[in-house]
Amino acid sequence: MDRRRRILIVGGGAAGWLTAAYLAKSLRIAEQTHLEITLLESPDVGIIGVGEATFPTIRATLQFLGIDEGRFIRETSATFKQGIRFNDWAWAPKANGQRHRYFHPFEAPFSTDGTSLTPYWLLQDEATRAPFAEAMTIQARVAEAQRAPKRPHEGNFSGPLNYAYHFDAAKLANVLAERARELGVRHLQGLLTGVALDETGAIASVACQQHGTLEADLYIDCSGFRAELIGQALKSPFKSVRSTLFADRALACKIVQDGPETPIQSFTVATAHEAGWTWDIGLNGARGVGCVYSSDHMGDDQAEAILRGYVGEGVEITPRSLSFDAGYRQKQWIRNCVAVGLSAGFLEPLESTGVVLIEAAVAIIAELFPHNGPIGAPARRFNELMSARYENIITFLKLHYCLSQRTEPFWRDNADESSIPERLADLLEQWRYRPPTRYDFTLDLETFAFFNYQYILYGMGFKTDLSPGRSEFPDVAGAEKLFAKIRGFGERATHDLPSHRDLIAQINQFGFDRSLEPV
Repeated sequence: MDRRRRILIVGGGAAGWLTAAYLAKSLRIAEQTHLEITLLESPDVGIIGVGEATFPTIRATLQFLGIDEGRFIRETSATFKQGIRFNDWAWAPKANGQRHRYFHPFEAPFSTDGTSLTPYWLLQDEATRAPFAEAMTIQARVAEAQRAPKRPHEGNFSGPLNYAYHFDAAKLANVLAERARELGVRHLQGLLTGVALDETGAIASVACQQHGTLEADLYIDCSGFRAELIGQALKSPFKSVRSTLFADRALACKIVQDGPETPIQSFTVATAHEAGWTWDIGLNGARGVGCVYSSDHMGDDQAEAILRGYVGEGVEITPRSLSFDAGYRQKQWIRNCVAVGLSAGFLEPLESTGVVLIEAAVAIIAELFPHNGPIGAPARRFNELMSARYENIITFLKLHYCLSQRTEPFWRDNADESSIPERLADLLEQWRYRPPTRYDFTLDLETFAFFNYQYILYGMGFKTDLSPGRSEFPDVAGAEKLFAKIRGFGERATHDLPSHRDLIAQINQFGFDRSLEPV
């Protein structure tokens, strides 16, 4: 009697292959006789491609999978990402040419002996103090100077500054697919033609045009927005959050870089417009540019005009239109089926949460996977954890919008109290009198830490009034020395670190060369 536990992943792309590779490595498929993973890749399910930027957790994931960082960078046209620069979010460009911008770095704010500098920054003169990210980290200065987060001699996934990547999503899927197959994943290509349920409502089998009937113990739906298993077969309800996050459209395009001397930004540029924002990411040899917008506040033609205006006259583009409904399935695991990636939910491209949600889901599946007993036993806990993570990301994304002083209808609607989640409204009221702290959040349910909230709050000009408690922060002279030290470290780092473009060129030609390490 065959006692193997069989996992069938339906759908390829980054979600499918990341899930396959991660589970194969975590569950040691190549060393087991009782486990089998098959990925059924359908040729008619394409890669969306808006998730070309990531969160720093991707480094640990790639390292865990045993993928060489240099090879990953070469084969996915990857570049480094040190954060996000937000242009025009707090207010629209003014008649005198003044524009608002702020930086959200991946580095945590500098602290010493457990003492935060944030209160001392808040108590400084608003008219003369440095921007929050610049005052609290060296990364803002390094990134704006177009320097890399590491040096050529620093090998796999290490370096003095925290970072993630920009990459080509289709090429990433190819790298992950090769690694998954090396780890023992069976790969089938074929068209899914049907899903059969048993008397309990669980999936009994799936039908494939090329391979007939396929049966498994656990079915993982990575079929994208189509949600072939979790949505169409099992009818898991979708919870829309359009009343909080208004964006539901995007136009995306790729632009060939001008030449080898053109700088490559090591951060995503997010520029606000009257009904949403544009993204701009630098790849090796190209830029990915897109316009995110709310169809309730802007027509498709107007959005395309904004995109074309952003890329500039004379630049030929063929925008690809994407539609989405911000939200998620509260039941992402039902009986013997679990959804990962777009089939489970999608919020919007802001802050690059698409891949990090895949990472979170597959890590939980690996940790809770039942090697015997009911295959659906982890469902309740999985759904609780993932629903909480989605809700907390929604809170964080809304923070970017609701603090704006822009006067267009889209932005005024975002500032309307009725569109702000109750938990966020409560926290904002508290943060008027104290900065965010780690005690505001439950670590296992969060993607973003308290300091990520600080970067957005104070980048957007939020006011936290600590003046009545000024006497509780008496070491002003010591804080000033630390602020000066951060400035000095930043200046030194911009001198010591290579340019971002030079490092990418070095990696593509030679990899990480340890012979270049300083003596």
